[in-house]
Amino acid sequence: MSETSPALTYSNYLALDEVLGAQRPLSQEHDEMLFIVIHQVYELWFKQLLHELEHLQRRLDAGDGAHALHTLRRVLTILKVAVAQIDVLETMTPRQFTSFRDRLAASSGFQSVQFRRLEAVLGRRDSDALEPYPAGGDSRAAVSAAMSSPSLFDSFMRYLTHRGYAVPEGVIRRDVRNPLESSAEVRAVLLAAYRDDGEPAQVAERLVDLDEGLQEWRYRHVKMVERTIGDKSGTGGSSGADYLRSTLFTPLFPDLWAVRTEL
Repeated sequence: MSETSPALTYSNYLALDEVLGAQRPLSQEHDEMLFIVIHQVYELWFKQLLHELEHLQRRLDAGDGAHALHTLRRVLTILKVAVAQIDVLETMTPRQFTSFRDRLAASSGFQSVQFRRLEAVLGRRDSDALEPYPAGGDSRAAVSAAMSSPSLFDSFMRYLTHRGYAVPEGVIRRDVRNPLESSAEVRAVLLAAYRDDGEPAQVAERLVDLDEGLQEWRYRHVKMVERTIGDKSGTGGSSGADYLRSTLFTPLFPDLWAVRTEL
């Protein structure tokens, strides 16, 4: 006698019992649910961004600019949604947040493994990013592995070699565990790509859009924190808005900005 599998449904395909059961407020305050949902949705978008950026790097590594551009458009659209979600979070007043803030205890957005991995893919190489995670733990290992892997800009450099540009060998074979340093030789390659005004220039411009989009997200994030808690310390003992302000206006791809003075 054969065993019949239950028909696939919308609910079980999307694992909605698990997803909708994952909101567990620790207080009776009305606004805590919004806080949880917004941050869980952010984590889902971070997961999708990591998925898309991994695909983007494979396409760039293979010299496939057409599909890289398509993926970049998707990444940029997701980032716009992530920025827009701050509008929803800002409907919460400082008093409403304070009503349940103490329940967060030592938890903090600084502990988001996925966001730290996202920063690493985009080029961050900073041992301070490991501090929130215990030595020997899976979270620390995941962030460390991301900072030991080629960044998106490394993949862009390899893409340019596929397109015939003379990217310096030292850039292609560099130790990716170190920050990518600004380079006059790299800017010369970028300048040539921009002057040719073909597909590589379009990929470069979409990377600038990504850089600008993340800076916009950081700006909106710090303003949201300022209007919610002012200059109080953040949850988990973080410095809150003071730290977030220090991250503003630091480009992901400085040579893509610097080359503009030469165009």
